[in-house]
Amino acid sequence: MNRTAVPDRIQRYVRYAPLVLIPCLLIASTYPGEYRVPVGYWIVSMLSALVFVAGRRWPVLGSLLISALAIPMFVADAWGLSELVPYLGAVAVVDVTMRVERRELVAVSATGWCGSVLAGIWFESHDAFWSVTTAVKVLAYVGLPLLLGLYLRSQRELAANNLAHTRAAERSALARELHDLVAHHMASIVLRIGVAQHVLAPQDEAVREVLTDVHATASDALTDIRRLLVALRDPSLGEVALVEPDAVGAEIEAAVDRVRAAGFQVQAHVESDAADLDAIGRLTLLRVVQESLTNVLKYGDRKVPVSVTVRRKDGRVEVRVSNNFGGSVKGAGHGLVGMRERAKLVGGEMSAGALGDGRWEVYVSIPLVVEGGDS
Repeated sequence: MNRTAVPDRIQRYVRYAPLVLIPCLLIASTYPGEYRVPVGYWIVSMLSALVFVAGRRWPVLGSLLISALAIPMFVADAWGLSELVPYLGAVAVVDVTMRVERRELVAVSATGWCGSVLAGIWFESHDAFWSVTTAVKVLAYVGLPLLLGLYLRSQRELAANNLAHTRAAERSALARELHDLVAHHMASIVLRIGVAQHVLAPQDEAVREVLTDVHATASDALTDIRRLLVALRDPSLGEVALVEPDAVGAEIEAAVDRVRAAGFQVQAHVESDAADLDAIGRLTLLRVVQESLTNVLKYGDRKVPVSVTVRRKDGRVEVRVSNNFGGSVKGAGHGLVGMRERAKLVGGEMSAGALGDGRWEVYVSIPLVVEGGDS
């Protein structure tokens, strides 16, 4: 179960609680033959409860409306437990203080509620307005909700930090597991291929070329795994240089060369400068091209040239890879899902489908982000 599911459910119950509690308070304040809660008081009270429920989406506006509705309830000649209903405004201030990040909006909410409290004190004929009692009431009715809201906010932030530390620990543990299970075996494969290259006879040149290609591919895979391990150990994944800007062009060229080595004709137009992409953007660009070309190797038609285009346009990097598919398009489904998720992660977009001339094209658009800045 999601760890945040239970607190969210509790907050939802608290949000709807006034719809039940306020009628109970009003009913409990009805004394047959002595006092009956006026209809107008009922209407204003239930409106406050409904506004509090709507405050889940608009907390500051909801708080101000509840404070405004509290004024006629303070003025009314209430009796018994019904006198507690206007103080839903204090609960709304707690809610705003706990959830809203901007201090000025919290101040607006608290000021609105303070005005309602002062209006209620003003209309109390049996108390002097300018007195120590007024100051104490304002401090209690406004200050305590603010303090409670700040306390609850600090608890939420502490829980979020604990969750972040837990996830970081889990990522570090996963990195160790990957290192033990994958990196060790990949290193062994690279080592054994190197040994095989040295023991081959000179006339086995074709086999030597194949082993050289396999050795390079395995070495690249090992390098990628080590970069991933560094990223998993660092909770700030976006700040890790998984792929250096200068290496993106070389990596894309290497992927294109592998497709050519497999017997495809490739028409590549690549703007390799990736300095304006952040670490995740560079990795996304590289993986999209690699995955698209992997699908070409699996399902593409060798008789038709492969088109690979990487260019900048309108503050974005656009990737287009197209070819005729010789097999079933459905076979590339998982790779397409992965590319779409990667593009979404960096604020980009991805589409794949058949063109009018019978070719299949993968299109990905990635926004440019200057390191340390905004897109």
